[in-house]
Amino acid sequence: MVSLDDGARALRLDKALAEAAPTLSRARIQALMDAGAVSFGGAAVSAKSKAVPGDYIIALPPVAPADPQAEAIALNVLYEDADLIVIDKPAGMAAHPAPGNETGTLVNALLHHCGASLSGIGGVARPGIVHRLDKDTSGVMVAAKSDRAHAGLSALFAAHDIERTYIALTRGAPSPARDRIVTRIGRSNADRKKMAVLKAGGREATTDYVVQQAFGTPAKAGAAPQAARVACTLHTGRTHQIRVHLASRGAPILGDAVYGSGAPTAPVRAAMAQAGLTRQALHAAVLGFVHPVTGQTLRFETALPAEMAALETALSAL
Repeated sequence: MVSLDDGARALRLDKALAEAAPTLSRARIQALMDAGAVSFGGAAVSAKSKAVPGDYIIALPPVAPADPQAEAIALNVLYEDADLIVIDKPAGMAAHPAPGNETGTLVNALLHHCGASLSGIGGVARPGIVHRLDKDTSGVMVAAKSDRAHAGLSALFAAHDIERTYIALTRGAPSPARDRIVTRIGRSNADRKKMAVLKAGGREATTDYVVQQAFGTPAKAGAAPQAARVACTLHTGRTHQIRVHLASRGAPILGDAVYGSGAPTAPVRAAMAQAGLTRQALHAAVLGFVHPVTGQTLRFETALPAEMAALETALSAL
């Protein structure tokens, strides 16, 4: 039962109930109203009704099991509470099931790890994936465990009110050494499986970058180094944004089979082989945000995974 007082009179009923029942999002309450599961005085009420003081009954159906199956996959958990979980995702793990990746995903792992602590997203016992890392990108990710966290995190990402910094090891180095890239990114007209910088259409994408270290002495004055460590800060979250932006500056990420046109120098290729790099050298190193439920400021930073750290060490010797 949820009780509303006189202060709720000016609000729509769904908004008033969402404020009075913080464990349920407004969208969830609207869905329950559509299903006839919210009543006042014995009669079902609608989302557009005006709120009146009194006691409302919200009949929550049992949480439905998620379609993906729980799998006992080890996770590197950086933080966890009743509403959300932050993990350091390894390269090679997809965020959620999709054709070709039906099992072994982060969702499968979270279903097992979180178990009964998942209060349900939209009435389903599942984690809320509010942002993605490519399967072959490693690093920090946050997932919601409750409706209220899911709504709050989604709003933060939609407003770009999140600190996100990635470390990339690139072929050559972007020029200048520090800049902001602002373009439009959308599906490539030449290959619909790829993203591309577009003159028109797509969505605006903004990335700040700084070359933190250059590797390999250029063969001639004014030429680019053989490789570089580049820190990229995202202000938007378009698909493959960093990979596309760095490639557009002539410095694709090492190991990127999709956007890495042009071969690295022989010494860089040898360093990649020595390090055992078999994917794009991109790591989500920093994730910072305000906890959508507690208001606590959270910030997580992780070191490069083993193969990227080994590659950086090998590049430093060029």
